[in-house]
Amino acid sequence: MSDLFSSNDSKNTQLPPSASSDSNSYNANDIEVLEGLEPVRRRPGMYIGGTDEGAYHHMASEILDNSMDEAVGGFANLIQVSLDIGNKLTIRDNGRGIPVDPHPKFKDKSALEVILTTLHAGGKFSNKVYNTAGGLHGVGSSVVNALSSWMEVEIARDKILWKQTYERGNPVTPLIQVGPIQNRRGTQISFIPDTEIFGDIHFSPKQLFKLCRAKAFLFKGVTIRWSCDESLIKNNDIPTQTTLHFPNGLEDSLKEEIDPNNLVCPIWSGDVALPTDTDGQDTGRIEWSIAWLTKGDSSLSSFCNTIPTPLGGTHEQGFRNALLKGIRAWGDQRANKRASIITADDVLGSLAAKLSVFIRDPEFQGQTKEKLSSKETVKLVETALRDRLDHWLAADPSQADTLFLSILEKAEDRLRRKENKDTPRKSATKRLRLPGKLTDCTKENAAITEIFIVEGDSAGGSAKQARNRETQAILPLRGKILNVASASNQKLNNNQELKDLIEALGCGIGSHFDIQKLRYGRVIIMTDADVDGAHIASLLMTFFYQELPELVHQGKIYLAQPPLYRLTQGEKSIYAMDDKDKEKKQNKLSQNRGKVEVSRFKGLGEMPPKDLKETTMDPKHRTLLKVTIPQEDIEFTEERVSNLMGKKSEMRFQFIQEHAGSVEMLDI
Repeated sequence: MSDLFSSNDSKNTQLPPSASSDSNSYNANDIEVLEGLEPVRRRPGMYIGGTDEGAYHHMASEILDNSMDEAVGGFANLIQVSLDIGNKLTIRDNGRGIPVDPHPKFKDKSALEVILTTLHAGGKFSNKVYNTAGGLHGVGSSVVNALSSWMEVEIARDKILWKQTYERGNPVTPLIQVGPIQNRRGTQISFIPDTEIFGDIHFSPKQLFKLCRAKAFLFKGVTIRWSCDESLIKNNDIPTQTTLHFPNGLEDSLKEEIDPNNLVCPIWSGDVALPTDTDGQDTGRIEWSIAWLTKGDSSLSSFCNTIPTPLGGTHEQGFRNALLKGIRAWGDQRANKRASIITADDVLGSLAAKLSVFIRDPEFQGQTKEKLSSKETVKLVETALRDRLDHWLAADPSQADTLFLSILEKAEDRLRRKENKDTPRKSATKRLRLPGKLTDCTKENAAITEIFIVEGDSAGGSAKQARNRETQAILPLRGKILNVASASNQKLNNNQELKDLIEALGCGIGSHFDIQKLRYGRVIIMTDADVDGAHIASLLMTFFYQELPELVHQGKIYLAQPPLYRLTQGEKSIYAMDDKDKEKKQNKLSQNRGKVEVSRFKGLGEMPPKDLKETTMDPKHRTLLKVTIPQEDIEFTEERVSNLMGKKSEMRFQFIQEHAGSVEMLDI
């Protein structure tokens, strides 16, 4: 075997020729050495994650983050962001200004030019210049410079203005001393992303404005002035000019996103220094704003040194640990033996929160910094937040008890669902807790029972009064359910409305599906006779088609057909399904004597139970549409569901363009 790796002539130690006529040769001439910023232009994905719209806007974040670092460090309090025609973005701060004196290692270049033309050059590798910073790798400004067709930098230091211009990462002018300047300091960077790299992508004013708002929320001490050329703003959805300053920081942001009537207890906000290190040095600080909701999906937005961390990380782990241990400890203190069953998911399951940490030398996964990986941050955040949580709970025991019991209820509900994953029929001897807001029927024979899935509590209330209690069950859902065709499995598994629906049906899902356990002979989707109702019905049909296809194949899914109008003449009332049906019946009634009164039902919740029963729920009078897929339409159906309900919005847009001309009547 060793002969395979040995030379035929052990004495021949000369290197092979540097070139060969063999087209398959691989030698030193094939090895490229990329210098300066050339690697960035050759492989932009390594530095900003790609060349798509997200990467394009990441360039704006890199420059804005540098100005934010000046503000967080206490050297600036004002940042101006301006978007002009031609994709020109200008970001200016009143900080210290990038140094312009000659760099000691490159004496023929200013520190400014070194920073903008050299990878891994910056002032954030030690704690001498910045205690905490978002830019860490010394590649942000230089990468933006490399990927811009034009960049101009103005530096105001010591009452003197300096300027230098670059194209595709290379200086095209020397550093010019413009002259003395009063009442101005800091750095101004204007740049235009290179179309050779990004093609026909443009800055989105809405996305940039959202970025500026987020940065202003994240640091109370900064004011951001936003301006945008009026011709670039569509639909007037953002201002052309405004000033962004939020003295309450994260709490202001959270209040904008939640319903104040949907709170278990008041919002808890605060900030505190993180524990010092072994040398007694500051390690940073943490700011938070938390709201526990009575209903709705949970959310947690986290940041490190004003950088969004959508993939979470160690600061979120410390956050989870502190909340879980604090809530459990409160339960123990109140002698509640069930406190131990609470998990972090129970605590965070109904929580809307913002978490921001400022730490020294953070470690991220990748240059785009989407996940924090600094190991020590777990303990620092947990210790700091846990202490404040204990004090907050103890300050108002009644409020703390309310919060604890709401979380404990979710934990008990979770265990109950686990024990009764496939809910059996309740019986006279054993009445189990029903999923969601299900009002069950009394008969147990699936062949003669049916469940109506309705939208909202109002429609549910009317349906409960109109139903046959023996054979008809009612399950109200909250508005439009999740579109399962474009949602991840995690979102599907976490969606409470769909969990309730699956549990109510009793037949399981996926590998646990067993149609013999289906608790009802018919599953009837009953929504309002308008556009919103049709949308909800389409979402439910998509759910059954993708997740419970056997119910469709076996003809178990139906659509109720509620009327849209009631026509009354004297004591006689008839119903019309739509405008065409109304016109036809109204003309017929007009042949008789007496005025015809027309009532339009706003929705099932507005329909009197008597009318709902007579027109839509009573098997003797109603019309049901069975949802089926003919064998010859299976491929067509799969394609249509994918195009109209899937993740690719361009397919829906194409469908609308192709069929808009055939629409005769639009209900809006």
